[in-house]
Amino acid sequence: MSEKKQRKSFKELLHIFEFALEYKGTFAIGLVFLFLSSATVLVFPFVTGKMVDAATGESDWWLKDINIIALGLIGILLLQSIFSYLRVYLFSLVSEKTMAKIRTTLYNKLITLHIPFFEERRTGELISRITSDTSQLQDVLSTGLAEFFRQITTMIIGITIILVTSPKLTLVMLSTFPALIIVAYFFGKFIKKLSKETQDNLANSNVIVEETLHAIQIVKAYTNEWFESKRYAKSQEDVVDIAMKTAKYRGAFISFIIFGLFGAIVLVLWYGAQLITEGEITIGDLTSFLIYTTFIGGSIGGFGEIYSRIQKALGASERIREIIGEDHEVDLATIRSSFKPKGKIQFDQVAFSYPSRKETEVLKSISLQIAPGQQVAFVGPSGSGKSTIARLLLRFYHLASGKILIDDQNIEDINISDLRSAISIVPQEVILFGGTIKENIAYGKPDAKNEEIRAAAEKANALEFIDQLSEGMKTIIGEKGIKLSGGQRQRISIARAILKDPAILVLDEATSSLDASSEKLVQEALDNLMKGRTSIVIAHRLATIKNADKIFVIQDGTIVEQGLHSELINTNDGLYQRLSKLQFELN
Repeated sequence: MSEKKQRKSFKELLHIFEFALEYKGTFAIGLVFLFLSSATVLVFPFVTGKMVDAATGESDWWLKDINIIALGLIGILLLQSIFSYLRVYLFSLVSEKTMAKIRTTLYNKLITLHIPFFEERRTGELISRITSDTSQLQDVLSTGLAEFFRQITTMIIGITIILVTSPKLTLVMLSTFPALIIVAYFFGKFIKKLSKETQDNLANSNVIVEETLHAIQIVKAYTNEWFESKRYAKSQEDVVDIAMKTAKYRGAFISFIIFGLFGAIVLVLWYGAQLITEGEITIGDLTSFLIYTTFIGGSIGGFGEIYSRIQKALGASERIREIIGEDHEVDLATIRSSFKPKGKIQFDQVAFSYPSRKETEVLKSISLQIAPGQQVAFVGPSGSGKSTIARLLLRFYHLASGKILIDDQNIEDINISDLRSAISIVPQEVILFGGTIKENIAYGKPDAKNEEIRAAAEKANALEFIDQLSEGMKTIIGEKGIKLSGGQRQRISIARAILKDPAILVLDEATSSLDASSEKLVQEALDNLMKGRTSIVIAHRLATIKNADKIFVIQDGTIVEQGLHSELINTNDGLYQRLSKLQFELN
């Protein structure tokens, strides 16, 4: 990695740590206890050396009673324990609160991003960002920074003390530092690259788990458990391969550090023994010096590990900052509104291509008008652009050209939360949450009272089957409503839309996957829902839109016919007529 990129990475990490600024007071107190903890530890070798001198009769210290010195050492250890406890507690407090804030910010950013962002990324990858990557940051914030400051304190105080004790021995010991520092630097750069590969492989593994669990019925229907098992095992092998490669280099680095540290101790011991014979230092001084050398060497060795952890955090912070830096489309502060348009809709020369398929024009200069309270239908072959019209009305995508107006106001000029609060969509594939029936209906109006929720369920023809359940509205429906039938899920979805009370309603193939009995109940519920509001029905089954005020027939992204059912069915060689005959023959 170039120095410029390295500096940019560190800046990204520092931006992430801005989340901790709210707790800087607590962090500062933690640093005080960290300093006191390190300082009391470093007093220990000094007092130990004086005890050795007192025992050999060479003490020049004011205190020569080894019993009192021993009690002093126990007191030092007790103080160090107290300071260490407070340090760990305070840094953990800052770490946990900061990480909760980062996760919340990351989640809030994700749910306010535009639809194309999610189409370009897989869900498992995004989940990995909010779990694995934040864990890497937490590791640095909770222990990495504390260890870094502790090692720095140990080095500065330790080197100062040994320099006073014996300048000659200190120079010998410090001569071993450059090699250790250089190796630690290059190792850290290399380990960052391997760590990023590990995180990416973990993200890929999460994608496989997420996809498999979401499609578990398909997996089992096709008896592909073995295939998914092999696919996941292969992804884990990739993770293990990278992790073992990392471990191999880390092991070599640690071995080098151990050899270097103990080699330095042997060198110091050898030279110190010569200084004792020359009378320049005492045995106690050498004992203290050796302990300080061990502490300082441990700090230098620890820098390699800390540096590698910081390098891991750099990769994680880059990915997190990428998401946080995305432009959001929804402002959480204005997510709810009382915007209630009359429901007049106009498409004016609308052309559109999906961001992932810009070369394919899905809609070609579509122009149409829908009056307030009017029920219109869009029909046509699959892929003709029917559902795209609904998505554009909700502003899931930006238009290539043209404009869409609601009540003569360009939807691009309407606050996106206001716009979507005025529109409800009942899709073919109902999306329910894993909570209770009540929670799923109330999703259309989170502050709704029980009476409103029951009234919406009744209008949706859902109350009868809900009351027959042992726990009624409190029934847990399982992930995606798996415990309910298709018709029951659809009616809960309709109840949710009724509770929202939108000015504009979009029904996207809302009954196409239901049996005749369920379709009748759902269609009655939809009729209740469409009363008094502008309704757009996207349908393949033409029998469901016979009574529409206007039908638009779409083919290859253009409107080829429009009118009432009675008019279109009698248009010779018209597309609507052909579709109607085809369905009649199939039936």
